[in-house]
Amino acid sequence: MTLLDSPLREQAAALAGGDADPGELLDATLARIEERNPAVNAIVATFPEESRRMLAEAPRGPLFGVPVVIKDEWPLPWRAEQLAAAEHVGPAAAAGESGPFRALRDAGAVIVGVANMHEYGAGSTGHISAYGPARNPWDTERCPGGSSSGPGAAVAARLVGGAVGADGVGSIRYPAAYCGLTGLKPTFGRSTMLGHHVPQTTTIVSGPLCRDAADCRLLGGVLFGEVLTRDEPTGLRIGIVPGELWDDCDPEITQACREAVEALRAATDGTLSEVDFEGREHVLIASILVGQTEELADATPERIAALPEAVSLIARALLRYRLLIPAVAMSKARRVRTLVRHSLAQVFEAVDVLAWPTVAAVAPPLDNPTVEIPSGAYPADYVNPRQGGLANLAGVPGISVPVGRSSDGLPIALQLIAPWGRDERLLDAAEALEDATDRAWVEAAPPLGLAD
Repeated sequence: MTLLDSPLREQAAALAGGDADPGELLDATLARIEERNPAVNAIVATFPEESRRMLAEAPRGPLFGVPVVIKDEWPLPWRAEQLAAAEHVGPAAAAGESGPFRALRDAGAVIVGVANMHEYGAGSTGHISAYGPARNPWDTERCPGGSSSGPGAAVAARLVGGAVGADGVGSIRYPAAYCGLTGLKPTFGRSTMLGHHVPQTTTIVSGPLCRDAADCRLLGGVLFGEVLTRDEPTGLRIGIVPGELWDDCDPEITQACREAVEALRAATDGTLSEVDFEGREHVLIASILVGQTEELADATPERIAALPEAVSLIARALLRYRLLIPAVAMSKARRVRTLVRHSLAQVFEAVDVLAWPTVAAVAPPLDNPTVEIPSGAYPADYVNPRQGGLANLAGVPGISVPVGRSSDGLPIALQLIAPWGRDERLLDAAEALEDATDRAWVEAAPPLGLAD
């Protein structure tokens, strides 16, 4: 086992303490990417000269010398974001210093590559990309989750210890769930968003994808521009929402997540109670309407009609459809958002966190991203936002934590939701859950991640 196989924070500690050479770690990372990446297609661009320049100029920050990757949703000074698409819908992108780049640079991190993503960020599976799909390291014929597919696959394959993604309707938490990682969707507005191609967004946030909560705490703190402190949660009040969020999931997922919730309750001497919030039945459609139309500010029928065939037929069709959405639908979606926010505020007076499965079924096949759940067979892109859209619609933080394996050996994940601004509470709860399960699920690695 090399330093590259260690968690992000251990890499940072070894480099800070002089126990490892950052140049050697960078070379080892680039070599591993060259060796392993063809199997997962997680990283779509490397730039050794720029990475070495970052290292040479790196300040002694909390991530000094630590290699990371960044989703293709963020510009870098030497590369414009491509959004895994053949052509942008709006104005052409330009290279530049995005907020995540600056945060990583100022923390001393070294960006070693740009990670793949679902085309335009418009999917929860990662099976469509101008670069070809990223692949799940647990089973390379399965979806890695989207839209932050490359960041998830890169960390799970142990190409890097941490990655920066973006979450607009669950796009960090789905890859975390499918790939057996921990992914934090921060409170809206808390993590840096400078330079994003949707500057008017009310849903998208940058966030970390890492192996466990402590690594997410470190990388998330860099993106937040502050130290995220840790407390031992005691008497944690856990809210269980009735209905399809639990009941309409693969039975293996429901069982593993219920066992995880009980383990968290016992570990914190907490309580479980059934709670609900108003507007729950409308969260799916409202989160999609809001989250998938914000980028249309720069779209016109002429621009969409001019998109080349290299842009997927699905993307072109969806973009045309979005232009036809009536204003009344958007008005109703915003009404649902207001209702949900008010109702959640009341619910969080009675509980500290809400819990339900991150996704309703394990990673589906790349060639047919359909999932089987008790109510029937559905595209994963229909089912996943039902589980993940609430946090983006309401702006509250959410985290996905690995809690088991299916009979097929694929990761199972639990999602926790906290009140606005309580990101640290989620990290505390996730660490308590890791300890309660002897870190079995965060220490596990796919065969590809254990390769020599």
